[in-house]
Amino acid sequence: MATLNNEIQINAPIEKIWDALSNIDELDKYDPTVEKCTILSKSKNGVGAKRKVSMKDGKNWFDEKCTISIPNKTLAYELTACSFPVHRLNHIYSFENQWGKVKVKQVMNYTVKFGFFGKILDTLIIKRQSNKGIKLFLNGLKLYVEN
Repeated sequence: MATLNNEIQINAPIEKIWDALSNIDELDKYDPTVEKCTILSKSKNGVGAKRKVSMKDGKNWFDEKCTISIPNKTLAYELTACSFPVHRLNHIYSFENQWGKVKVKQVMNYTVKFGFFGKILDTLIIKRQSNKGIKLFLNGLKLYVEN
């Protein structure tokens, strides 16, 4: 299993950041890599909330569900299906107030498909591309909630 750690400081109230991240239908408003986000559950937030996400590249997609939701403290999502070469992926967010700003931390754990070949792909491509996408996502979140 691979782990990616990312964080960003955001100059906005923690409640506004929480609302953006926890409402599953808002992802396409701030993630520049996402084309469309569709709710698959009755609820748009909280444990069990599900969404289908179509990427702007026109070929990739993923379905995910919320697995942990402790307002303004911890939020976690788990992929349930996807077009990416991973068969297990989850990401957990935590929030820390720091001198009028909020540090948002994301820890993403994933396991690649294709055994040994997948591990080579991960080392050469997947990890770098995933980290790049996370940084775009976090910067988009920052711009969205600060404005």
